[in-house]
Amino acid sequence: MTKILGAILAGGQARRFGSDKAHALYEGARLIDRVAAALAAQCESVVVCGREEPGFACIPDWPEPGLGPLGGLAAALRHAEASGLAHVLSAGVDAPDLPHDLAATLAGEGAAIVESQPVVGLWPAAALPALEAFLHSGGRSLYRFADAITARRIDLPAALMNVNRPEDLAR
Repeated sequence: MTKILGAILAGGQARRFGSDKAHALYEGARLIDRVAAALAAQCESVVVCGREEPGFACIPDWPEPGLGPLGGLAAALRHAEASGLAHVLSAGVDAPDLPHDLAATLAGEGAAIVESQPVVGLWPAAALPALEAFLHSGGRSLYRFADAITARRIDLPAALMNVNRPEDLAR
């Protein structure tokens, strides 16, 4: 497999959650640490997109904040390209149960997303110009961008957690 940048998309406001999701605990560890560990197991390096987080390499959303997950993904694709990495494996900070073979599961021709959670995906760095054009045209939907670049939609054997409210951690 080619060299991969792990990108934790963490620029959201967590309005439904009511506090900082990244620092919420699940099975004794912060959500951000669980996602980082899963990505680090299969990536050359890991960055946090859209926020400053002590102890992590952090990059701001691009081209500006407020673009949702696509701003974090654009920043990660730019960072990967500048670092000579061929792909970005993205995940939200609210997916604490990522499989440690996720990159291999999503590998194949072009981009791939997890059907039920499109913020989790494997994106070629070469998709950056298409994403820039999509953002410039006003696009904000991750599913629409994935469709625009004909990303494969992958069903995982087990559904990923998607922590939106504190009670999601208890399930």
